[in-house]
Amino acid sequence: MTLLAETTSSNLSPKATAANPRRYGGFNLPLTGALKLYARFRQRTLDTQDAAGAQRAQLLKMTEASAATRFGRDHDFAGIRTIDDYQARVPLRTYNQLWDGYWKDAFPRLVDCTWPGTMEFFAVSSGTSTGKVKYIPCSREMVRANRRAAIDIFVHHVRNRPHTKVWNGKCFVLGGSTALTEQAPGVRSGDISGIAAAEKPWWAGLGYFPGKDLTYITDWEEKIRRLAPLALEEDIRFLSGAPGWLSILFERLAALRPESGGRVADLFPNLELLVHGGVSFAPYRSRFEKLMAGSRAELREVYPASEGFVAIADRGPGEGLRVIVDNGMFYEFVPVSELGGPNPTRHWIGNVETGVDYAIALTTCAGLWSYVIGDVVRFVDTKPPRLIITGRTSYMLSSFGEHLTGDLVETAVLAAAREVGSEVSEFAVGTAFSADRDSLGHHVYVVEFSDPERQGESVAAFTRAVDRILQERNEDYQERRAVDVGVGPPVVHAVPPGTFAAWMKSIGKLGGQNKVPRVIGDQSQLKGLLDFIKRAG
Repeated sequence: MTLLAETTSSNLSPKATAANPRRYGGFNLPLTGALKLYARFRQRTLDTQDAAGAQRAQLLKMTEASAATRFGRDHDFAGIRTIDDYQARVPLRTYNQLWDGYWKDAFPRLVDCTWPGTMEFFAVSSGTSTGKVKYIPCSREMVRANRRAAIDIFVHHVRNRPHTKVWNGKCFVLGGSTALTEQAPGVRSGDISGIAAAEKPWWAGLGYFPGKDLTYITDWEEKIRRLAPLALEEDIRFLSGAPGWLSILFERLAALRPESGGRVADLFPNLELLVHGGVSFAPYRSRFEKLMAGSRAELREVYPASEGFVAIADRGPGEGLRVIVDNGMFYEFVPVSELGGPNPTRHWIGNVETGVDYAIALTTCAGLWSYVIGDVVRFVDTKPPRLIITGRTSYMLSSFGEHLTGDLVETAVLAAAREVGSEVSEFAVGTAFSADRDSLGHHVYVVEFSDPERQGESVAAFTRAVDRILQERNEDYQERRAVDVGVGPPVVHAVPPGTFAAWMKSIGKLGGQNKVPRVIGDQSQLKGLLDFIKRAG
């Protein structure tokens, strides 16, 4: 993993910041030693791993374990010997199909339903594009699998930095509320980070920040207000969270320590590792490079989903995330162009190709079977398998046959911003349909520029650049822009910093696992956003 910057010292001690005292972690010797020992063992496994063989073994292990469940009997799991057997018996399904067919009637007590035993946890997830709440089964086996995947983050860190002292201080996890709701006796639901916290081993709590009392806070603004000053008194060596919410944290820290300018090197001089994931990092990269200037910390991207932990970056930024192939999940990949068709091709780790946009489907040790989670990925390597996340299956603009992927829209927005000498903090785009025959429908962009003011010709130039770049890179869009019954020129609403955070708060989606939707397909949601900025303006 490439470091963003290095200081002259490889181990900044708390004594070096006497003006800003920090409490010392104090448990480094046994835990760091155990971590490095495990990391060496795990690294040898990863270096010699047969990814296809590992995936085949995971699938057959899960089907054998679930043969006596209702789902296993319905799909003749007892007769499965190969991946082809499995795919012939088990169709691709969405959440709604699994919910309606297997979970809804028995919820919240799923006993031998799609996974053996009683399902003790449900990860609550609200879809980014729809906002509808989903209850994702999360077995104890999945809790353990997620824990092993989290440790792999440190395995890759140890490889890159053999003399790491990351456990000498505190690990700051900026997640959602850890409060769980009891759905039935012995059955609880909540944020996936809350489930992990409830089941974490005793030793993991030794270096964990914040304390348990603060992790229960559900109000995101209150959480940041209370956590920020406390974090400045800790020796933070590891920090993780979604990029947008980490940005809000650093804004608060900069307000508390204005002399720092929000720079990580001044706020957390001993920070070794900043982990981010959940959304594309491209819109945030420039901002974080400035924040990280002078820091010895490295950035590492991860791909955790409510359904399971998929992949971790093991190389430099932008070089792909290595898929975790031996940890309670089996992956299938469907070309996006075939998704929804009568007989889509179902690839797996053994036959995926680079450069193809795939919808990913998960089979997990929590009773999800060929479940299309809505993410779109593209492989950059196959040996070992490494992928990048390019968007969501719902993140496509094609109301007029223009076929714009979320990845291409994001690329165009960032490139247009660079052309006009600006940066984009957040953005969303949706479709405005024509109200009469004399006008064309068009795309509506709501863009939060990092500059306090983007008005007049600057916004007009940005709008023209987005339109031009999309035409250059997408023939369908170019054709639709050229015909009388196609799509009209885009409309851009420039909004001040903080607008999206305020909107997310207004709809109860501020912080934690919630993500700003890049492409809004729901017309009522788009109208809600436009009405919000009109009221705020």
